[in-house]
Amino acid sequence: MQHQPMGVDDAEIASHTSPGRARLELIVVGLGAFVVALAQSLLIPVLGELPADLHTSSSNVSWLLTSTLLVGAVSVPVMGRLGDMFGKRLMLLVALGALIAGSLLTAVTSNIALLIAGRAIQGASSAAIPLGISLLAGLLPKERVGSAVALISAMLGVGSALGLPLAGLVAEHADFHALFWITLAVGVVSFIGVLAIVPESPSRTGGKVDALGTVLLGATLVCLLLPLSQASQWGWGSGRVWTLLAAAAVLLAVFSWSQTKIAEPLVDLAALGRKPIILANVASVLFGFALFASFIGTAAYVEAPEATGYGFGSSLVVGGLAMLPSGLMMLILSPVAARLISSRGGPQTLAIGAVIVAAGFLFRITVHADLWQIIVGSTIIGAGTGIGYAALPSIINAHTPAPELAAANGINSLARSLGSSLASAIGSSVLAGSVVLVGHFEMPSFDAYRELFVMCGIASLLAAVVAVGIPHRRAA
Repeated sequence: MQHQPMGVDDAEIASHTSPGRARLELIVVGLGAFVVALAQSLLIPVLGELPADLHTSSSNVSWLLTSTLLVGAVSVPVMGRLGDMFGKRLMLLVALGALIAGSLLTAVTSNIALLIAGRAIQGASSAAIPLGISLLAGLLPKERVGSAVALISAMLGVGSALGLPLAGLVAEHADFHALFWITLAVGVVSFIGVLAIVPESPSRTGGKVDALGTVLLGATLVCLLLPLSQASQWGWGSGRVWTLLAAAAVLLAVFSWSQTKIAEPLVDLAALGRKPIILANVASVLFGFALFASFIGTAAYVEAPEATGYGFGSSLVVGGLAMLPSGLMMLILSPVAARLISSRGGPQTLAIGAVIVAAGFLFRITVHADLWQIIVGSTIIGAGTGIGYAALPSIINAHTPAPELAAANGINSLARSLGSSLASAIGSSVLAGSVVLVGHFEMPSFDAYRELFVMCGIASLLAAVVAVGIPHRRAA
């Protein structure tokens, strides 16, 4: 694949970017990343109320999350590749446009089919975070790139953490449609800001779209993620689960073979096969597992009745607020993470973050008598996750040529989503496997949560071991 010169390169643009303009570019791109992460978590606290509000079944309502997950998984690597080919800013605007269109549709309807369609459209916006990272990595002066990448990475946790209490607050005082009007408004502001302030990166390869590869990758991801997201409802003994997983394995083999037979593949398997990239993506899966398990193991935990022996009977708002310090810690520590990356390198910083996450889960297992202790434990996990998430793009950027940055960051983001999907599937099974009876309802037992936290701690330590094996190289 040959890079086509565009008359001026990213380095020249970065050298002429003033501090004030660089700050504005970071703000509008960061706002886009924030609202995309916000949209992904907004519905989680109100899912239990939606079947009655929409006069439909719980299985239909679950597709409001599943449709977003599936479309997001397909769009992230595809739009990343398109960003490298035709412009990262262009595809960032497409991603934000999808968020706006999906938010508008979901804000004006109560029809479950249209709501699912709107959430599916919103799923395409998931590509905004890796696209924003890749775009800023090429446009900003080199001394600002580290902190910018750390900040955009932190937006995933900040948006998700803020979405939980915001959804709880709206659920208590307004209709759930208000959530989508919020993402619509913030999405419009970010779209206009990127359009008006952020220039296009000239690092574009051009070329033809690999249509066959896109279809094969999409089918592979759907067959992989659909059974993971539905396993708690279908059951792990369901023929549908194992048939889809087997189909995913076959499709992955066919997709990989197809990528070696064309001149301009959707995914550069040779680049992805480099040791640093493989290890960084493995670490992303492990980190994605730990972060998502922290979310499902905190809000629901503190909202559980006191009769469970561990819960605090908190409201939706309090349950969401218990996660807020975790997200804010990611934001606060983003400049610290950038300095660690600069002084110690991405791999060591990733290992430090992973060890902190493991310490947070150890705290959750051993200290849990009071609500503030639960919040402290989740905040420690958030601190480590923020540091680790900041290090991952720096590792990808250091080992990837500029014309392939968006695709590489997209695959890394996909790996993180895969970890979250695994956490959802495995975590749901673990929590359903050991229950206590509270009135007429079955609730997860403390032993079930403890088992989940042990798994997350082990995953974090494995991420630290993986990180140690990544060779250090400074980003170009």
